[in-house]
Amino acid sequence: MEKRKIAFHLNCLEQGGAERVVSNLANQFAKEGYEVLIATQWYGENEFQIDERIRRVHVGLTEEDEKKSRAMQFFLKISHLKAFMKEEKPDVLIAFAQRANYRALMASFFMRVPVIISVRTDPMGHYDALSDKIQIPLLFPRAAGCVFQTEGQREFFAPFLQKKSRIILNPLHDKYIGVPKPLSRTKEVVQSGRLVDFKNQPMLLRAFIQVHKKHPDYTLKIYGPDSFDGTREILEGIIEENHAEDYIKLMGGSDSLEKDLTDAAVYAFSSDWEGMPNALLEAMALGLPIVATDCPCGGPRTIMKNGINGLLIEIKDQKALEEGINKLIENPEYAEELGDNARKICEIANSKAIFEQWRDYIEEICSKSKR
Repeated sequence: MEKRKIAFHLNCLEQGGAERVVSNLANQFAKEGYEVLIATQWYGENEFQIDERIRRVHVGLTEEDEKKSRAMQFFLKISHLKAFMKEEKPDVLIAFAQRANYRALMASFFMRVPVIISVRTDPMGHYDALSDKIQIPLLFPRAAGCVFQTEGQREFFAPFLQKKSRIILNPLHDKYIGVPKPLSRTKEVVQSGRLVDFKNQPMLLRAFIQVHKKHPDYTLKIYGPDSFDGTREILEGIIEENHAEDYIKLMGGSDSLEKDLTDAAVYAFSSDWEGMPNALLEAMALGLPIVATDCPCGGPRTIMKNGINGLLIEIKDQKALEEGINKLIENPEYAEELGDNARKICEIANSKAIFEQWRDYIEEICSKSKR
């Protein structure tokens, strides 16, 4: 198979869902002998590591550009990306996330480089503003293909895009695969993920306060950095108001979740919406008994079957979350069965399997573009 020149485009490589997927895929393609470039708008402080064979190219604004008007800056971003495409001539450009999708498609005018776009979040609320309703009909027909994470995402868009799209899960990091099953479980309920409004962690705290009344020997630990949107302060207020300091802990970010989470009794997922939640995939890979909100745009529903490999509940249903946690605590054998089934996600979401799906789709797109 021909080793093509592949370019990824996104805002930066700071730690986040889309950035994690790009760094993982880019490393895989580089390992397989492809020439790989990552074109970003800026450099972040805490970024994912990439293979030394990958070339990172800055296509964002220069210091001189920053002094210009906002309208001019918009066109300069397109111009810089177009110049990158002209100079590098990649076989394909793969854009990740909303603004990168739009920039890539605008830059591709009068270019022969096929562009694959990728939707990484719930389209409702992110692709339905007036500006989106103008840009999508003008730009998305130009896309050679599109990668979605869930069927719910795909159904939001017009048939012309659906027909040339694929649904591909996020790849699991290798460190979450093959972790031994714990001999026993601690009396802990856990969650991992940023402290941010859409994850609805206040609901989890309030539900767990009720769980704790029934199971006073259990604690709740949330692992995740602060997003500085005010969520941490809300959570601290709930803890203080309920004198829960001894049994609810905000643990901060962690680079060793495969060790921190593995022997917990329950993993509780409380989001109001997500794309394909990496944290949930990782919890499943670790074989954790899970109760999760069936949030749009269908990420949990895509990888979980209620009562088979976890419990799915309605979003914003505090009572259902409380009851789900209690059910898993009080029925340990059933909880272990769900966890064992959840671990099977490794068979379809390991980095090799996801890489092969992306590789085959890219090859299909590149072959069509040469006809």
